[in-house]
Amino acid sequence: MTAVIPELRLLSLSDDERALIAALKSDLSGHRVGLELLDAYFNGEQLVRDLGISIPPQLKGLHTIIGWPRIGVEALEQRLDLEAFRWADGSGGVELDEIAEANNWFDEASLAHLDALTYGREYVVAGSADKEDAPPLVTFESPLDMTMLWDARGRVGLAAYRESRGDRYDGSLTSKDRVISLMTPLETVTALEVDGGWEVLSRDEHRLGVLPVLRMANRQRTADRVGKSEITPEVRSITDAACRRLMGIEVAAEFFGAPGRYILGASESAFQDAEGNTKSAWETYIGRVLALERDEDGQVPTVGQFTAHDPSGQTKIIDLYARIMATQLGLPPHMLGYTSDNPASADAIRSSEGMLVKKAERRIRRFGATHREAMRLALWVRDGKEPDPARRIDAVWRNPATPTLAAQTDAAVKMVQAGLLPADSDVALEMAGLTEDQRQRVAAERRRAQGRQALERLTAAGAEETPPPNADPEEPDDNEGL
Repeated sequence: MTAVIPELRLLSLSDDERALIAALKSDLSGHRVGLELLDAYFNGEQLVRDLGISIPPQLKGLHTIIGWPRIGVEALEQRLDLEAFRWADGSGGVELDEIAEANNWFDEASLAHLDALTYGREYVVAGSADKEDAPPLVTFESPLDMTMLWDARGRVGLAAYRESRGDRYDGSLTSKDRVISLMTPLETVTALEVDGGWEVLSRDEHRLGVLPVLRMANRQRTADRVGKSEITPEVRSITDAACRRLMGIEVAAEFFGAPGRYILGASESAFQDAEGNTKSAWETYIGRVLALERDEDGQVPTVGQFTAHDPSGQTKIIDLYARIMATQLGLPPHMLGYTSDNPASADAIRSSEGMLVKKAERRIRRFGATHREAMRLALWVRDGKEPDPARRIDAVWRNPATPTLAAQTDAAVKMVQAGLLPADSDVALEMAGLTEDQRQRVAAERRRAQGRQALERLTAAGAEETPPPNADPEEPDDNEGL
């Protein structure tokens, strides 16, 4: 009889966990090629395919770059400024500030937005910190390293999978070691790949009942909850066409930049040096003075020059591509380098940014929901129980329209004068364009001013009740009691 040694759960993975890891690993690998292509276009490292007609073999190594995809993505991301978290009922948000500051949330959010716009998605992970009594840990993970199993009907995640290099997990491991994390609603398993198998490094049984991972998706659709990149196939196609046109300008500069010359009726000696050796074509071309003798008939040789290559036709096509790209990205054309003879006015420029502002507002709505839910998850991890659903968390964003300070202040003053807002309201300060830090400083200044006024009133009241120190005591009346 053969003895069966059971596998210890703390040291090995179950069959269900292995199957889940295999499925998620396959999904991550399947999407990585497409994500790396998007990353190449963002960084200007894509390989542009030429038609093999106008580019000579000697110039195959020449590479032209045009950074329109990066400009389009960064222009949108620069209008997504997350400033603070607060309770919707107006109560103090000290605990929210503590979690945000501990995780450097607002700086990390900018990187997360950039990845979500570039790759189409980003992941947010909430977990307990390494130190006791420390705020929960919230990290943003790239889709190059992480994927998720999604329940479309419940609109929740069922499991998540993350890969990382070993040296990023533990200093005793090397960059060749691969560490994976399998996250479920009940626990998080971290394992090391060893000889084709898995060695469990840790199990965190959080027992939350919900997956501590959220997906920040860009340009979702009902049939595609994963998200799409802002670097669409149209953007990639126009970028390649513009790069090929720039390549054509470079090739034309090599072959046709110097206008051709011709000499008619010249003798052979005109192309020889003083020693009778034939000059090279380049020496003949760059000669500043051509001393040509008359022929035997006394005729002077005719010297002329062909019309030089004019690149303006190519640049007009690039301007056309810039206008098409501006339409695809929702950008004003001047952001892509296209200018006209009549510069646009400030009002016209602001009007041309309408599509970009609307896109930013839509992203704020979508990304803001993910940030709010991530903060709820962090509170859930910290307290070990679900936060009160009745208390809603608000994410404070800067106005993506970037109005002038004068316009914002004027709107806030009119709201106060109309009685719609109290003069000391924090909402009025927000409408005036003050940042969260500035509003907190104004609130502190108001509290100090109120404290000084209260102290002055108390001092004045005490002075009225206290008699002067040199006042004579009141003398008794001799007739008193008669």
